Amino acid sequence: MPNIYETERLLAEYLLFHYGNAADIFTERWGAELKGALDFPARCAKLCFDVPGIPPDARALDVGCAVGRASFELAAGCASVTGIDFSRRFIDAADALKKSGELAFNRLDEGTRATKCMAHVPAGIQRERVSFETGDAMNLRGDLGEFDIVLGANLLCRLPDPVKFLDRLPLLVRPGGRLVLTTPCTWLEEFTARERWLCGEKSSTLDGLHRHLDAHFDLTGTHDMPFVIREHARKFQWTVALGSVWKRK
Repeated sequence: MPNIYETERLLAEYLLFHYGNAADIFTERWGAELKGALDFPARCAKLCFDVPGIPPDARALDVGCAVGRASFELAAGCASVTGIDFSRRFIDAADALKKSGELAFNRLDEGTRATKCMAHVPAGIQRERVSFETGDAMNLRGDLGEFDIVLGANLLCRLPDPVKFLDRLPLLVRPGGRLVLTTPCTWLEEFTARERWLCGEKSSTLDGLHRHLDAHFDLTGTHDMPFVIREHARKFQWTVALGSVWKRK
């Protein structure tokens, strides 16, 4: 099955999702209702810093980093950040943004009509603190080491076996470190076999996270995290992800 995340269309959608401003994403007709869902990757990174105890020389890991916005935001408070994504095209785009601070792309408006847009890394971020690489969240390389912060944004319900990723987390987050997970809880059999979903007929995704994380982590808070992805000028995905913040025991 082809990987949709390697297509030009999805690359443009995610560059707009990560770096687009209100004028890039919305028309005036319905922008006001959706503006609160902008800058989702930056808000995910902010969750990582909303708890005390992060050292100034902190290491951060962003698994499922896509085109890199949250990784760059993490660099504002961490000495080094590693961003990992399964898509080669997403990582190539993130590397281009690291190199020059900006990247041109075509925003789809209607049919084949498009508008040239520019993704910009926010000013003041030390881009040299960030490195990007391709990788599989279920089979991360063994020499990554430990991190003070691990972020997995909108990743779990797109993995064939999310428990493989969850089982690796105790080795990635050092004692006292923070784990931030967000998920829209959109479990689909085209991505994950039903028997591997973290939820069931009588249990939620958060229940599943507790089952697999409580031995090594304490849940410190949950958050509703709205986000919007523009497909074209008249179609938007508006979603509220479940955000959860965990402290390594």
